Amino acid sequence: MGRILETIGSPADLKGLSLAQLKELASEIREELVETVAQTGGHLGPNLGVVELTLALHTVLSSPRDRIVWDVGHQAYVHKLLTGRREQFRTLRQEGGLSGFTRRSESPHDPFGAGHASTAVSAALGIALARDALGERFAVVAVVGDGALTGGMAYEGLNNAGTLGTDLVVILNDNEMSIAPNVGAIARYLTQLRLAPGARRAKEDVERLLSQIPGLGEPMLRVGGRMKEGLKHLLLPGTLFEELGFSYYGPLDGHDIPTLQHILRDGLDHGGPVLIHVVTQKGRGYRPAEEDPATFHGLGPFTPYWKAEKVEPAAAVERPKPPSYSKVFATSLIGLAHRDPRVVAITAAMPAGTGLSAFQKVFPDRCFDVGIAEQNAVTMAAGMSTAGLRPVVALYSTFLQRGYDQLIHDVCVQNLPVTFALDRAGIVGDDGPTHHGVFDLAYMRCIPNLVLMAPKDGAELQDMLATALSLEGPAAVRYPKGACPLSHGQAFDFEREPRILEVGRSELLRPGTDVAIIALGAMVGPALEAAGALEAEGIQAAVLNARFVKPLDEGRILDLARRTGRLVTVEEGVRMGGFGSAVLELLSDRQVAARVVRLGVEDRFVEHGGQESLRAQQGLSAEGIADAARRLVKVVSPAAWRKGAENAPS
Repeated sequence: MGRILETIGSPADLKGLSLAQLKELASEIREELVETVAQTGGHLGPNLGVVELTLALHTVLSSPRDRIVWDVGHQAYVHKLLTGRREQFRTLRQEGGLSGFTRRSESPHDPFGAGHASTAVSAALGIALARDALGERFAVVAVVGDGALTGGMAYEGLNNAGTLGTDLVVILNDNEMSIAPNVGAIARYLTQLRLAPGARRAKEDVERLLSQIPGLGEPMLRVGGRMKEGLKHLLLPGTLFEELGFSYYGPLDGHDIPTLQHILRDGLDHGGPVLIHVVTQKGRGYRPAEEDPATFHGLGPFTPYWKAEKVEPAAAVERPKPPSYSKVFATSLIGLAHRDPRVVAITAAMPAGTGLSAFQKVFPDRCFDVGIAEQNAVTMAAGMSTAGLRPVVALYSTFLQRGYDQLIHDVCVQNLPVTFALDRAGIVGDDGPTHHGVFDLAYMRCIPNLVLMAPKDGAELQDMLATALSLEGPAAVRYPKGACPLSHGQAFDFEREPRILEVGRSELLRPGTDVAIIALGAMVGPALEAAGALEAEGIQAAVLNARFVKPLDEGRILDLARRTGRLVTVEEGVRMGGFGSAVLELLSDRQVAARVVRLGVEDRFVEHGGQESLRAQQGLSAEGIADAARRLVKVVSPAAWRKGAENAPS
């Protein structure tokens, strides 16, 4: 007998299934999730936790007519399996395959795409208001994780929805975690709700009793109203959602399909803004994910425990393994914090991803996780710096975008000594366009007072972090996802003493007279490889490690431009307004003539795929850099230059 999952081509195929069949289907879905994510990597824990909730949604609603908006979208794998994408599911997060998030261009069942948290309520409210304005009738449901409620935008949406009063259902999927365990007062509030599920029934019983007492005059009715409010606050630990204008249901068992179906139908019939609070278990159904939900939130390919075999490792020569940039950052920050008691660290729900979990173990009172609240993180750091601390804000590059106004208004305008450590800068791979950190160079280099750096390796990251903390104004260090290059195959020296770099000073790594390759950060290694290949062809290419995007090493760049007449700039960021643009602006301002090819990310959103493959597509490989340099060197006349430039990324 075949699997039920293989018969599901759309949500309509769920409508006739019995409860027993839905439970069997839930088991099959969990097996499919584990088997697929084990091959592709991805967000396993969140999806294992929403299997029954997703089944309940699609058995009650009629997607795509009814709209389901998933916050972040990383918890929508089950939704993808049930909406016509089962046969493509093994391509998840692979180049040319399914996205790891919801995406409008991928399916009509994805009404809104997202890769960042806390957007679903506002998006769903917008859809509901458009429905009302156009006189249409369909349900709108936003599914929001409790982690998203640590982000302020979620409350902006809830506040607005409660005021407007339109029909909208918000499902709060409460598993006590975002990526890491949730922090703050909201997490404590939800814990109180979970611990007192009978309180709501008691409150409703009292309200019903008061309404049935005959002969209450107007004064008694007023007293009764006050009594009801007092009892509500006494019996229920907080009434936040009701005060925001929502009818509140819950907490409910998020794995009880019949109860979820019943309450969802009731909420839809009730009308107006409704919030349904469901409690789920992250990683449910896969023991390792249940026991370690943080690790299994999002991970690379792995071997399911039922397939693991105990194999004696073959004898092998031990070779040093390069550490990740995140590990080098965290270890270096610990060392710097030992020397300077003013150093503190801040992150936004990313202690493990940024490496700050290690810092937190050593300095628990000097590490602050603010939840998914980048705006708060940046301005809190600004406040700390005014009072004498040296805060380091560690975020993924893509997430600092959410704190851009605070970066300008609260930090840089006041020229405060706040250090930004931007992890996952450049092309990150499988998470795709919402997570590639390719915009930071362009959006940061235009801000006055900010020093902007990018290291070529782990040792330089150590130096740049120490340099940033030595400054009396703001600084940012951006570095890529992945391992640091090792110098001459040697193990990384975590004990080395970092040195303070001269601000705005580059490093000439290789002389050359035919062309100069000016590379930034992770692109320095490929630039050196390209220069080696060019030398074998008789082309002498200079390689400059730029180090600083702001301020530029103007003297050295101008000197290379005058001596070679040909420059190739290489950055793992957008070309438009990025590092290469800064070099062009310098040449223009100083009226220095040179032929320039800018290599970087073209003016489009880069899809998901392998890091190296995506870099190569953008010309950000040794081969791509060498090819750009060859074209420049072979130009012998303006006409030839124009012809070659037609195909050159510039």
